[in-house]
Amino acid sequence: MLGSTLTIARNTFVESLRQPVFFIIVLLSGLFQVLNTWLAGFSMGYHNVPGEVTGDNKLLFDIGLSTIFICGLFLAAFIATAVLSREIENKTILTIVSKPIGRPAVVVGKYLGVAGAMLVAVLLMVTFLMLAIRHGVLSTAADDPDQPVILFALVAIGLSLFLAAAGNYMYGWPFGQTMIGLLTPLALLAYLGVLLISKKWAIQPIGTDFKPQLLLACASLTMALLVLTAIATAASTRLGQVMTITVCAGVFMMGLLSNFFIGRHVFRNQLIGEIVRATPGDDTRAAFDRPGDEYLLELKLAPEIRLERGDPIYWGPSPNGAAMDTPRMTRPSDDVDLTATLFTEDVAPAVVVTGDEGSYISIKQIGHEALKILKPPAPGDFVFPRPTTINKPALVAWTLVPNMHFFWTVDAITQAQVIPLAHVGLIMLYGVTLIIACLAVAVFLFQGRDVG
Repeated sequence: MLGSTLTIARNTFVESLRQPVFFIIVLLSGLFQVLNTWLAGFSMGYHNVPGEVTGDNKLLFDIGLSTIFICGLFLAAFIATAVLSREIENKTILTIVSKPIGRPAVVVGKYLGVAGAMLVAVLLMVTFLMLAIRHGVLSTAADDPDQPVILFALVAIGLSLFLAAAGNYMYGWPFGQTMIGLLTPLALLAYLGVLLISKKWAIQPIGTDFKPQLLLACASLTMALLVLTAIATAASTRLGQVMTITVCAGVFMMGLLSNFFIGRHVFRNQLIGEIVRATPGDDTRAAFDRPGDEYLLELKLAPEIRLERGDPIYWGPSPNGAAMDTPRMTRPSDDVDLTATLFTEDVAPAVVVTGDEGSYISIKQIGHEALKILKPPAPGDFVFPRPTTINKPALVAWTLVPNMHFFWTVDAITQAQVIPLAHVGLIMLYGVTLIIACLAVAVFLFQGRDVG
């Protein structure tokens, strides 16, 4: 089965590259990146803000990555239907399923081939984006164009077009496949060239204009496109090209809007405020892991909720109350000022409010043993008066809809925040899980499909 799957994947990969729509969308993506350098001007970005992109280039990267997303969405739907749905309609799929090859191998092989072609397309589109980022936005008439970027990019595209046309004319090579095969290494060489040569045509270290955080954001987006490719593969087992594109666009929109329409109803709690400063009562007991430990919390704004002494207090990293750092607690019956009665055997562990003055809240650990908290309160945490309740039907619906926000890490780039590698790893794991689920649906749909 593995050999059959790889053979189908290889043939599908070559067939996908030969689709005229493939190189058309790739070249259109490059053209759009050129236009984006004009459209992103005058966004009033600050150039003195730290980060790999500053000023108008923040908007350029945002628009450029969106361009890749939209082009990749349509490309995945087009080539997935071309290699599966169209073969079913033309009955050419019979030449495969009539052989001793399982239908799961056909579906997985088709997906791997299309996914490989998508990776080639995304590699080219990301290279165009990185060239545009290096060129930057010309915000004023005094800004000089980046001549190395313009020259190397035009040489790579022009040479690949010329050689592909010559190969097609003299040897009958498929124009689209040949052009993409030539453009991929030439575009990478062009990007390598602009990394080594500055705007003033001076030799520079390769890391001067290399932006690894931007590439991590692009890698996360690539996984989203591979998920959409799996969705397109599943849809094309039963639907035609137009409906497959509609399904992909619908899932894409639902994935973008799921947080608003579904996600905000999953976790229910009442936010008190956000911590801007957390000061331990005793610096030697900052771990907050023993009864009697105290903290003074300063909130960004004075809470609208009135807190009474003895009320349990909760905190966590999310403003909706998900993933609390504190477990469920019960309110003590004793007055919290009577410290002699707060640490006896009949007092359950808890963290309670001992004072509330404007934006300042003092809290204390009470009980006969320490409360098991994940970590002490810290700046950036959010404070709540009660444990979070979960709407299970909404949680199930939110889980079933692919959440495209997880793959969109541009906000971290534009806000000069570092994207941790561990976070990218979780994104990849989430994407692989969605791909496996979509392929399972595709196999189920194709198993009962009459292709005769």
